[in-house]
Amino acid sequence: MNVQDLFALSGKRALITGSSKGIGFALARGLAGAGAFIIINGRDRARLDQAAAQLTDEGVNVSAVVFDVTDPASVKSGVAKVEEDGPIDILINNAGMQHRTPLEDFPDDMFDTLMRTNLNSVFNVGKAVANHMIKRKAGKIINICSVQTALARPGIAPYVASKGAVANLTKGMCTDWARHGIQVNGLAPGYFETELTQALVKDKDFSAWLANRTPAGRWGKVDELVGAAVFLASPSASFVNGHILYVDGGITACL
Repeated sequence: MNVQDLFALSGKRALITGSSKGIGFALARGLAGAGAFIIINGRDRARLDQAAAQLTDEGVNVSAVVFDVTDPASVKSGVAKVEEDGPIDILINNAGMQHRTPLEDFPDDMFDTLMRTNLNSVFNVGKAVANHMIKRKAGKIINICSVQTALARPGIAPYVASKGAVANLTKGMCTDWARHGIQVNGLAPGYFETELTQALVKDKDFSAWLANRTPAGRWGKVDELVGAAVFLASPSASFVNGHILYVDGGITACL
């Protein structure tokens, strides 16, 4: 196998949750560039159709499936629908949310919502997809973690807890499923410019703090996550399992 083949995804089908915009959309486009057929997912049919149309215009082979990653029944039926058309060879658990409030004032219902979205979804979709992968003795699962898997900042303690749990769930999935030929790894982005971070990007004080705190001295661009995702989804990562790969400009490497 030559080096190009090691990173090729031709003939593979990739399901990416929460992929109508932001990091999920960028990863969908990136895996398509490596040859994968893409299945995007979300809860908003109109937004998904718009994203699918954009990808189609770019020459991407794509389909869209609507299901709620926080609802086990919805996930099971949605995954089964995708599998009717062909196997899910690659799963990227990307769906997530943020809510910024001092911990002492954090609403109880929002804590539950955040955990269901960031953590339960990884369990729900990972389990549903793995049950098919186990039968085939092959599969790649990439769980989107965060720089907050390792670090914390004021006002986002529940988010930090959720992403720390996703990293440990990733290790648990590896421990249970590696023997079935499945590689489960985490991809942990640092601070990236997306629709969801625009308020922080425009905050001059925060951006100045980030530039000083990050060895690379800047925000990340979402396309800079693609190489890591393709690596973890490709044959080149056949013996990489239970690993959390930080793509963060070095922010977790220094004090």
